[in-house]
Amino acid sequence: MLVVDDSAFMRRLITELIESRPEFLVVGTARDGSDALAKVRTLRPDIVTLDIEMPGIDGLTALQRIMAEMPRPVVMLSAAGSETGNSLTIRALELGAVEFVRKPSGPVSIDLVTVRAELLHALAAASVVRVPNGGTLSPPQLAEVRKPRENRQASPANALVVIAASTGGPKALSEVVAHIPESLCAAVLVVQHMPDDFLHSLARRLSQIGTMPVSVARAGEPVVSGRIYLAPGDRHMTVAFRAGFPIIETDDGPLVCGVRPSADPLFTSAANAFGQNVVGVVLTGMGHDGAEGLRAIRAAGGGAIVQDRASSIIYGMPRAALAGAGADRVVAPRLVGSAAAELLSSRRAVA
Repeated sequence: MLVVDDSAFMRRLITELIESRPEFLVVGTARDGSDALAKVRTLRPDIVTLDIEMPGIDGLTALQRIMAEMPRPVVMLSAAGSETGNSLTIRALELGAVEFVRKPSGPVSIDLVTVRAELLHALAAASVVRVPNGGTLSPPQLAEVRKPRENRQASPANALVVIAASTGGPKALSEVVAHIPESLCAAVLVVQHMPDDFLHSLARRLSQIGTMPVSVARAGEPVVSGRIYLAPGDRHMTVAFRAGFPIIETDDGPLVCGVRPSADPLFTSAANAFGQNVVGVVLTGMGHDGAEGLRAIRAAGGGAIVQDRASSIIYGMPRAALAGAGADRVVAPRLVGSAAAELLSSRRAVA
């Protein structure tokens, strides 16, 4: 493992935390992006921990170079509490970083030990990552801001696409959103396992990439066609009809599949409320969140899409969904939107 940080103190502290677990070994450290690139070439570490904000070649630039020239799992470290830092973190995940860990008290955090569990969990995820051949850069990651769809009068959604994503999700979601076709006449509800403050940055970035507006959902908010709603952090999101209108509901109930929000409650509620007019999508991630929910959607007559192994950063959730529920389509993220539009259209035609 290679540890990259512009602070000598942080390099020592991160190294100590990593090597507190016998399965991890730090083979070297680097003081900035330029030093990191040289040492990735010579040391060939299995995993890189990379500070985002550094002088000279910063973390994002170094990450792009690593993923383009010598791809391997990268875990980003970012200073907590900064909107700029949050936005940079989302960009890093979009560019192919596996996970991120927040430095709790700024660039030099003497209390980093308080996030030891999060760091070790991120490294455990990185250790099972499959990096696609040739790197992870793709056109949606480099896309310019796209023109939003024409402003149409909001109408209640009569069809849903519900999406589950975890580790590697922001990158996959950027590809999904960038390729949603005009023919998708539905609302899109997303569960991405991520802290709440980062979700707002993710929503802004996805709004820039795609043509559909994206926001973090609020309890009681109406669900309208042509919008994307992200589940709020640490709250389950479901959908139900109230007075004949679909609305968002949230709750802080028990963890499901070890997480909150979980995709399973969302998927199950969508199946109950919309029946066959739902398509469930399970993207990259560890664990099995979404598998039971996808089974409920298929039982109600809805469609199922699972991300393919080749494009998945971590194939755990797609594998579990495919084994437990099956799928109508197994595709890369850029094909999810068109596949969902086709599945919904075929169900409307039958109806």
